[in-house]
Amino acid sequence: MLDINNVRAGYGAINVLWDVSLNVASGEVTTIVGPNGAGKTTLLRAIMGLVPLERGQIVFGGAPSGGAPSGGAPSGGASLAGVPTWDMARRGIAMVPEGRMIFRDMSIEENLLLGAFAKTRRAGAARQLEEVYALFPLLKERRALPAGTLSGGQAQMLALGRGLMSAPQLMLIDEPSLGLAPVMVQEVFAILERLKAAGRTIVLVEQNTHMALRLADQVYLMQGGKVTFAARAKEVDVEALHDMYFAR
Repeated sequence: MLDINNVRAGYGAINVLWDVSLNVASGEVTTIVGPNGAGKTTLLRAIMGLVPLERGQIVFGGAPSGGAPSGGAPSGGASLAGVPTWDMARRGIAMVPEGRMIFRDMSIEENLLLGAFAKTRRAGAARQLEEVYALFPLLKERRALPAGTLSGGQAQMLALGRGLMSAPQLMLIDEPSLGLAPVMVQEVFAILERLKAAGRTIVLVEQNTHMALRLADQVYLMQGGKVTFAARAKEVDVEALHDMYFAR
């Protein structure tokens, strides 16, 4: 569903990503782990068009790259190079950012409806809202309250719900457990498991490697702006991964 090939990107004169390549299969959870500063969030921002590409290609949709000519785009895929961030929802991509970034003074329901702001998603907003409320009944109970009244874990649920409101084909989820109490981390990952069971395609950036590996189908380790390890999750030895993670 998503092919990233030899991508370089960064902020002005500071390059962060160095020839990053990875593939995201439809209906799978692809987890990206790595230490702070590895370039994980920058990669998600590059996919969303928030960080311009200096080199390389990001292709969304179509057949896997294994069936494409060398260096070419997947059959039927579309390049995301130059696509503005505001157009990603229409194309079927939603990002749940690190830190949640909810609008605290707006109501919970208003925050959710913003997720269906794209013209192509507005007609189905009412149906999507009911689906989100079915997944997060607490949000329905409190839908008229300001989003700022939510706890950290509840705010993460709101951020996830807002991402689902655009009925995305691909969800990019950045550090959903960040700053949460252990009990809320368990609850958030239980929700992610439900999304996976429903066939959602997810790219998950997460530092809690044990939880991330339990959820993942494919794992990538990033260090210093590069992908240094890739494997199917069921083949990964957690201790060996930690040895690489911490450069032991």
